[in-house]
Amino acid sequence: MSKTIDIHVHHITRVEGHGNIVLRASDGRIEKLEWQVPEAPRFFEAMVRGRSFEDIQTIVSRICGICSVTHSFSCIKAIEDAMGIVVSEQTDKIRMLLHYSEQLESHSLHVGYLVAPDLLGQKSVVPLVKSHPDVVKTVIKLHRTGNQWMEAIGGRMTHPVTIKPGGFASLPTEQYLRELKKTLEGIVPDLKALAEVVLSLAPKLPAFDRDTEYVALVDPTHYSFYHGGIGSTDTKDLTPVRKFESVVNEYVTAQSTAKWCKWHRDAFAVGSLARFNLNADLLLPLAAATAKKLGLKKGCCNPYMNNVAQVVESVQVVEHSLQIIDELLTKGIQPEVPKVQPREGEGAGAVEAPRGILFHRYAFDKKGHCIRANCCIPTNQNHANIQKDFEALVPQIIGRPQEEIRLLLEMLVRAYDPCISCSTHYLDVKFV
Repeated sequence: MSKTIDIHVHHITRVEGHGNIVLRASDGRIEKLEWQVPEAPRFFEAMVRGRSFEDIQTIVSRICGICSVTHSFSCIKAIEDAMGIVVSEQTDKIRMLLHYSEQLESHSLHVGYLVAPDLLGQKSVVPLVKSHPDVVKTVIKLHRTGNQWMEAIGGRMTHPVTIKPGGFASLPTEQYLRELKKTLEGIVPDLKALAEVVLSLAPKLPAFDRDTEYVALVDPTHYSFYHGGIGSTDTKDLTPVRKFESVVNEYVTAQSTAKWCKWHRDAFAVGSLARFNLNADLLLPLAAATAKKLGLKKGCCNPYMNNVAQVVESVQVVEHSLQIIDELLTKGIQPEVPKVQPREGEGAGAVEAPRGILFHRYAFDKKGHCIRANCCIPTNQNHANIQKDFEALVPQIIGRPQEEIRLLLEMLVRAYDPCISCSTHYLDVKFV
């Protein structure tokens, strides 16, 4: 008997934004297979034109409600690069501390609320409240800790208001840092418990590998989310952030309102697994032990394991934050008042969002008004790679029941932790 597969997932669930999965096949022959993004384009690059450098962070943090800290930092670093601003060591450390809060918040949200239901055979996290109450409580605690941590240093739980070119509008007190240290020490057992849960569910992660180029920030001194050059598993050389357009090579495809990217191959991947593959040797002891426990090894090319890498990184950011707090308390928090003299120039900034490397570029006139902007979002860097994963995975599973194929494709998309609407950005089109 002939077998026809017709899958059309219209707006996949448990992701941010709108994405579609289309698969048509007859008798094992694939007729159409697409990862589609139908989101309306967004115009943040246009919104900031003509605005003062002092206003841009407030605007672009709205690109994403989950990654607002990351967008703020990519923006601020680009502004500081354009205007020749060098921040203090204290500012640098506090920024890393704030950045880590978002990593913990986002990773725990994704693994606990969005991925766990797939591995436990549920449509959402709601049934898990009854079937796995301890797991849900652990995830809620970790997620809440990240949110409260962001609010304390960033001034708000989302869209931070304390981040300014050259420093901060207000600094955390030493008393708060002591309290934060106690809180973070208190959630280490919860992180270990989460790792145990993921370990117990790991056999349910699909066994799928595709040789992939991974791209992330690389700094030789530490497992980087905030510093360094652009690294790739395909080369030993690092590319300066100022040259990020030569890395992302954005282009347009008919099946997506978001631009796609490629570098040394037809696609590359960013995110937790990319950072792990490039920086695993620099993990701190507890994070390295967690990776070993979970069987995550450098060179892993299974996209579903991105979720395991997120658990390892959750441990890493807490472990490193405890070190940073001790360093800040040893020196004491010193008052700082950022003072910036606007000037004409252009600069680029990059930090690692939870879901991958994020780039911002701005150019300013002599009064500090923006005349040009470009943002390259992690998810739009991953779109082409999702498509390539589809093309490699489907022939391996084409003989399975249609519902199982659909679930495996949905799980693959969710594994990337996509922020789809963030990735649909303005494109200059010249009609000829």
